[in-house]
Amino acid sequence: MSTTTSKKDQAQDHMDKAKDAAGGIGEKVKDAASHVGQAAGSAASAVGHAAGNVATTIGHKAEDVTASAGRGMQNLGEKVREKGPESGFLGSVTEKVAGGMESAGKYLEDKNLSGMAEDITGMIRRNPIPALLIGIGLGFLLARTMRS
Repeated sequence: MSTTTSKKDQAQDHMDKAKDAAGGIGEKVKDAASHVGQAAGSAASAVGHAAGNVATTIGHKAEDVTASAGRGMQNLGEKVREKGPESGFLGSVTEKVAGGMESAGKYLEDKNLSGMAEDITGMIRRNPIPALLIGIGLGFLLARTMRS
């Protein structure tokens, strides 16, 4: 009976060792999966940050281009004023055109794209019906242009 008991004990020992080994493997698999998940999360976060940085850089470049266009319009307005007639009907027209170009250029330089978007949003909120009609009209014109 003692040999049977010792065989049972040995079998039990082997089973316990197998369970311990399986438990250890399970823990290692869990750890590996956790590390893979963390690495994937870190990679996704890095990609998100990089995309955000690219978008910010593009936004800044667009703002710089808009400000530059505004300065160019101001300079063109000054040249129109310098080269145009100073008196008479053409003088007054030249003055109005030059003044309009200079004020539009200053607006572009000061407001940039983000400021213009805010101004347009505010104007649409204050005047929703005319904005809707203008949108419908522009859509109609674009559709006719695309069709022909």
